Amino acid sequence: MAMTLVGGVLSAVHHAEVVAHKTGEPYGALVLAISVTIIEVSLIISMMLSGHEGSEFIARDAVFATVMIVLNGVIGLCIFIGGLHHHEMSFRNEGTNSSLAVLTALATFILVMPIVTTSAPGPDFTKSQLAFAGIVSFALYVAFLFFQTVSHRDYYLPKAEEHKTDMNVHAIKPSNLKTGVSVVLLVISLVVVVGLAELLSPAIEAGVKAAGAPKTIVGIAIAMLVLLPEGFAAVRAAKANRLQSSLNLALGSALASIGLSIPTIAAIAIYFNLPLSLGISSLNMTLMYLTFFIGGLTLAIGRTTLLQGMVELLCCEELCTSLSFLNTCF
Repeated sequence: MAMTLVGGVLSAVHHAEVVAHKTGEPYGALVLAISVTIIEVSLIISMMLSGHEGSEFIARDAVFATVMIVLNGVIGLCIFIGGLHHHEMSFRNEGTNSSLAVLTALATFILVMPIVTTSAPGPDFTKSQLAFAGIVSFALYVAFLFFQTVSHRDYYLPKAEEHKTDMNVHAIKPSNLKTGVSVVLLVISLVVVVGLAELLSPAIEAGVKAAGAPKTIVGIAIAMLVLLPEGFAAVRAAKANRLQSSLNLALGSALASIGLSIPTIAAIAIYFNLPLSLGISSLNMTLMYLTFFIGGLTLAIGRTTLLQGMVELLCCEELCTSLSFLNTCF
């Protein structure tokens, strides 16, 4: 059943890529981000509804892991692989800097603010604060989508000279029939994933408990599962000298993980009266802002080299520390 779930995720992302190729950039990255978000939300909610100990932290762990994996791992690997093949790659830093700014604001509002609020004890929002946080996050994400797809769409498109050698741009787009079939199969794949997530959630919880692993493993597993196919697509684009597409995919996933997932999860948590804790520890807070700082320096000038990819990949050590891997190994 676990292999069927992985197959469903891969199938969903494949058909989302077909639809994305039909719509073109930056709408293609949006199609993939929304599809992955549906998968992520279904996995998280199925775990939360199980009511097991620590289920209130799964959304926090999954979102935090997604942000850290994207900024350190996926983007670092894209820059590193691209640097090996092309030495130097360029992109529109206007778009990436805007995406990173919105991601920083969303992460601060959702993962840090619960720690500093005083209305509820611990790393929690009150219900009214949670509702407000969900609404504001969704509004900011919608504003970003308008900026990305309407008012400043050119910020997220490859530069004109890069279009000349971009085989993806000149490739024949899928026919209307093939696109329609992919849309139907995409919906079916997402339904299958949602159903399997609900069936597998007790087994995952039991496996983590039996292994004596930290409960953060569940959130990490969700983040890695939903990012694996999209991360592969981003690395493949970087290898083909399409770093702009790679960054659109990676940052779009992280933004959707907060801007779409958290409002949905918050609404369900309020409706079903489920506990939900979103605040991260002071150590994780420090590591997250260090990641944003290094990411900002990496993406500041619109050009990347192999060295910057190595720096980002080395920052994955922060991820291991922040997700308590070191505590289980030593």
